[in-house]
Amino acid sequence: MRAVQRLREQRRPGVLVTVMSVRGHAPRDAGAKMVVAEDHVWATVGGGNLESVAVERARELLAASTTDPEMLEFALSDKAPYQHGVQCCGGEVRLLLEPLPVVPSVAIFGMGHVGLELARILARHDVELHLVDSRPGQLVPERLSVLDDAVANVHVHHVPVLPELVVGELPPGTHALVMTHDHAEDAALCDAALRNGQLATIGLIGSSAKWSRFRRKLADDGLPAEAIDKITIPIGLPGLPGKEPATIAVSVAAWLLQLFTAERSVPPDQLTTAERNAAPAPLITADRRPASAQREAKA
Repeated sequence: MRAVQRLREQRRPGVLVTVMSVRGHAPRDAGAKMVVAEDHVWATVGGGNLESVAVERARELLAASTTDPEMLEFALSDKAPYQHGVQCCGGEVRLLLEPLPVVPSVAIFGMGHVGLELARILARHDVELHLVDSRPGQLVPERLSVLDDAVANVHVHHVPVLPELVVGELPPGTHALVMTHDHAEDAALCDAALRNGQLATIGLIGSSAKWSRFRRKLADDGLPAEAIDKITIPIGLPGLPGKEPATIAVSVAAWLLQLFTAERSVPPDQLTTAERNAAPAPLITADRRPASAQREAKA
């Protein structure tokens, strides 16, 4: 279990191998576990051919980025075909291989009405959740008590000045959501996020008018158009109207869940900009302009 926790903290994938059942004689009893990473193995399920085949198969699962568990069955007989030597214990062993993917990481910059509602939803999922705000009152324990039963691993960042410095502390592959109370702060965060170069996606809440101003400013600050295009605005699912913070939060959370699903088949660093930005459709159309509603709801 310490190996599993170490992989999680280092944001590295692995495979948990468990002896599910044993009939007859075998090197280890049911319940024995082993953890396999790309370059290391912790503990043992019995050694020999049994373990070597399990390690090889585990690394094939890692290379394929699969999340589906798999069962392997072995007959420990000198008459069975072996890849890595003979094991003639005489028993039968079933192994369960469970992939341990890297859990998604999300950073919410701005814990206003929408940010808090979004955090409440994401906290129900197995994610690394970073909450950032320059206003101390937004991150007090009393306000965040709604996250006390969170499944997510919640990280609270108190940054009264220069919240954009937190961008450099985020794990590679983080999904950053910019929705602060201050447009100048939003602009600084967008600039820092684009220059970071290791984030999976950058989402910005706001209107088309706000985005036009931001595009000009980011370009004036030396960022090329192809970099600026990595920012997704507005964020959320299409066709879901409503000005309520909870409605916007549900839409954005669903949009993120779509991205998480895509990442399970394609690692974040291999997604193209078009796949990141176009896979989930925008929350609003030009006619209805609910992006303005996003801005009003967070006020």
